[in-house]
Amino acid sequence: MRILLFADYFQIHILDESSEGELAEGWTDGTLVDRLVAFRDILGIRTEVDVDVQVDVNSVNGPPWLEMDAYDHIVEASVEIPSGRMVVMGCSDYLPDAARVEVEPGWMRIRVQKSNLVNAVAAGLESDESPETIERIRVDMWPEHPSGVRVLKQWNP
Repeated sequence: MRILLFADYFQIHILDESSEGELAEGWTDGTLVDRLVAFRDILGIRTEVDVDVQVDVNSVNGPPWLEMDAYDHIVEASVEIPSGRMVVMGCSDYLPDAARVEVEPGWMRIRVQKSNLVNAVAAGLESDESPETIERIRVDMWPEHPSGVRVLKQWNP
């Protein structure tokens, strides 16, 4: 599924449909560098721009092949989706209208892979006006026992 999300406040969210979680307290110097904050049933992905970003969401059976050279930043975390309905949205989007992905209820491992970051940052507020400058985020998810945040490739602007 490919969606265009408004990354208001430089973030997008992935959460269980029934989550009442809050991410505001989770953003620290460390999580900002990791570009991800995760709590039990909600996680936030920090974007480099606060305009529209392209998000590709893929549900797979197990960890996909890791394409280190294709991405600027790669990070993983676990999130619980007890309802079986995972929501993908901009942080200020209206929850009832947000995109949903049906998954097996339980724990999911989420791999966030970000690309085109140099071009997006250089274009700033105009980054969403062209395919050459838009920030791209690939989200792969698969069932897996929970584990902590793991940065696999760090982007340093």
